[in-house]
Amino acid sequence: MARVTDSPRNDDRELTLRWSGQVSLTPRILAVNIIALAMLAGGFFYLDSYRSRLLDGRAAQASREVRLIAEAMGVVAPDRRDALALRLARDTGARIRLYDAAGKEVTDTRSLGLRNFVLQDPDKQDWRQSTARFLDAVIDTVVGAPRAPLYRERAAGLEWPDVHTARTAESAPATVWRAPDRTPVITAAAALPAGGVVMTTVNARDITQIVRVERFRLSVVLAIVSIVSILLSLFLARTIVRPLRRLARAAVRVRLGRAREVVVPRLPSRRDEVGMLARALSDMSLALRARIDATEAFAADVTHEMKNPLASLRSAVEGLATVRDPALQERLLAIVRDDVHRLDRLITDISEASRLDAQLSRAKFEEVDVGAMIGALLDQRAERGIERDIRIRFDHRAGDNLIVMGEGGRLERVFENLIENAVSFSPDSGLIVVSAAREGSDLIVRVEDEGPGVPEEAREQVFRRFQSLRPDSEEFGKHSGLGLAIARTIVEGHQGAIAVESREDRLSGARFVVRLPLADRR
Repeated sequence: MARVTDSPRNDDRELTLRWSGQVSLTPRILAVNIIALAMLAGGFFYLDSYRSRLLDGRAAQASREVRLIAEAMGVVAPDRRDALALRLARDTGARIRLYDAAGKEVTDTRSLGLRNFVLQDPDKQDWRQSTARFLDAVIDTVVGAPRAPLYRERAAGLEWPDVHTARTAESAPATVWRAPDRTPVITAAAALPAGGVVMTTVNARDITQIVRVERFRLSVVLAIVSIVSILLSLFLARTIVRPLRRLARAAVRVRLGRAREVVVPRLPSRRDEVGMLARALSDMSLALRARIDATEAFAADVTHEMKNPLASLRSAVEGLATVRDPALQERLLAIVRDDVHRLDRLITDISEASRLDAQLSRAKFEEVDVGAMIGALLDQRAERGIERDIRIRFDHRAGDNLIVMGEGGRLERVFENLIENAVSFSPDSGLIVVSAAREGSDLIVRVEDEGPGVPEEAREQVFRRFQSLRPDSEEFGKHSGLGLAIARTIVEGHQGAIAVESREDRLSGARFVVRLPLADRR
């Protein structure tokens, strides 16, 4: 199946990066992984909701406990309330206070000697607690957690909002306060059956401790994951960015015209896309180097080939200025005409050979029936007449699918050059056999003549530019030496091959074989 030769347009809209295209790969790789870590850091928001649920649960528990305490206080004698308050305070861990109907304090477990509610002075705590409080404040600010009011002791019972609410309602929700060390303080109050109010106060340090422990664990996990992620990102950036930079520097040196000194690293140990890119760039630089060498050699050959007719033309023109013999002048004019025709033919072939690669790279291949093309080419040549009574026979099987993907005009030039070459080397009344047949997925075209043949050591040389072995009887300068070189360029541009062989019947003569891939017509 023929290759696609259409060059795609440089439309990079699908690969366009807006702002990120201005940033190096290393920070972009780090940024992607850090964004993922930032999403993991969202666990701190979850800890805030977790703390809120713990506080809500503890506040509801305090409300239930204070109602039970109020019921217990209502069924015992007033003189036994102090003892009951102490026992309940030890069991619940709360400070219990009783107020009469006027809001005057009647009983306080702290006054009875039970100091189970003691607030911590932040100024007397060590640096670890200070750091923990600072982190609490920072995280509360980041997550937007509501800030509870600061807990302060009240002189009168009615100054407590819980007590004030409990006097007029059967139940009142608990209130959450903030201690000086940022731990929560929960107060709850309930009315006594016989009048008065009981209030409990508890410093829920365990909630803060639980949240800090979970936050510490999350911080450790986040720190470990961050370090590992950054190291992996740097490793990934190193394995991608460094070879890309080496390749970019080599490509810049090639662009600056130092292709001969540049060795593009092939990275043979890498089997990933970077290795594929390195080998592709290396092959491209080698091909570019070969193309530069070929261009320089071609320019040198052109100069050499054009000097001969120019030297002959100059000698003839200079001779015309001094010669007075009409016969000799006519001979010099004939030389001038021949040299002009030779230069014209040479320039035409050079122009075609120099543009052939570029034109083939832009060509749109279509289905070409090679059998019909060769048949029409031979018919046209027979109508014009073939010199020296040379016969041409076309052997092919009728009905064979001899269709290839290519450019018809170029392929016709290939077979025309081969037939012209066979005619030049054929003896008088010689026979040229052109055959076309399928072999597997390829089309094979053979052109055989009865001439002297091509020596084995020169079978590659005849396809080089300006390298030709012409018959002795041919007039000098009739051919430019580019015909077979142009034929090879066209055939290889169609993913085919051309070679010269000896005839299988061991008779004298040469056989040129052209192999082209058949079109896939499924």
